Amino acid sequence: MGQMSFSDAEHAGKRKKTRRKLFLEEMEEVIPWMALIREIEPVYPKVGRGRQPYPLQTMLRIHLMQNWFGLSDPGMEETLYEVASMRKFSGLSLLEAIPDETTILNFRRLMEREELAPLILDAVNAHLARKGMMVKRGTMVDATIIAAPSSTKNSSGERDPEMHQTKKGNNWHFGMKAHIAADTDSGLVHTVVTTPANESDVEQVDQLLHGKEKTVHADAGYTGAEQRVGRRKIEWKIARRRSQLKTIDPEQTRELVMLEEKRKAQVRARFEHPFWALKCIFGYRKVCFKGLMKNTSQIVTLFALANLYMVRKRLLAMTGAVRPQMA
Repeated sequence: MGQMSFSDAEHAGKRKKTRRKLFLEEMEEVIPWMALIREIEPVYPKVGRGRQPYPLQTMLRIHLMQNWFGLSDPGMEETLYEVASMRKFSGLSLLEAIPDETTILNFRRLMEREELAPLILDAVNAHLARKGMMVKRGTMVDATIIAAPSSTKNSSGERDPEMHQTKKGNNWHFGMKAHIAADTDSGLVHTVVTTPANESDVEQVDQLLHGKEKTVHADAGYTGAEQRVGRRKIEWKIARRRSQLKTIDPEQTRELVMLEEKRKAQVRARFEHPFWALKCIFGYRKVCFKGLMKNTSQIVTLFALANLYMVRKRLLAMTGAVRPQMA
């Protein structure tokens, strides 16, 4: 960023730091920028004789903020004009040109078309593995439903054909399902698969395993998963169904089984952390686009960012950076 505008200078002189500014300062330190840029650079427009593209890192930073704060393309453009902390994070100034909504849209479509989100997840996980935060001795698998608009009050008069409805408990849900696999020791996500909401959890288990795990933890929805995976050296720790627990007899045997089930649940409890970051920190509870491809790109990117968010304190300690404090 070059010379500061009066607005940027006024913002720099403020004593109080907002939560958003603190969040951006933390993520600035923990994101492996060069590793992500290397994945995108081969397909990013090169400098030529025509209109000069914005720097790749600037567009990447805007793209990540758009995912963090759930902003539309026009909303992201307006926010860059209005919010100084987000403008500073992207390396822009009001004295320079700000990317318009079409430029932001084109970068997002580039990420979707070239399927760069899985590469970002892999780059983040490789970075965390080098820091000793991903062991990959075991895997936990689970799925969550992401709601989609069920209304037919639109131009086509129909719901999204790539989304479907499913029944969970006594309630019906319409949308997509995110199947994820996470490292047992750290709880960090290493694989993401998306399907319509009516797809069975157990059907996707083979795609979620990376092949090096020795144990797999899952809830009762994955009963029979061992028959769907050809590898025999895996120890399956799948929760028993409630109907099975009720038939156990005598009482002493049942207590031992319940103790074993409690231990399984304690391991699987770490699996709630990625979903917590996705839904509570980033506010991603409903799909933002139509179709699986666009939403898959966004949700995979969000899980990569969730991994960094969950271990940000440890990463900051490793780099020697002081975690920003509220003024």
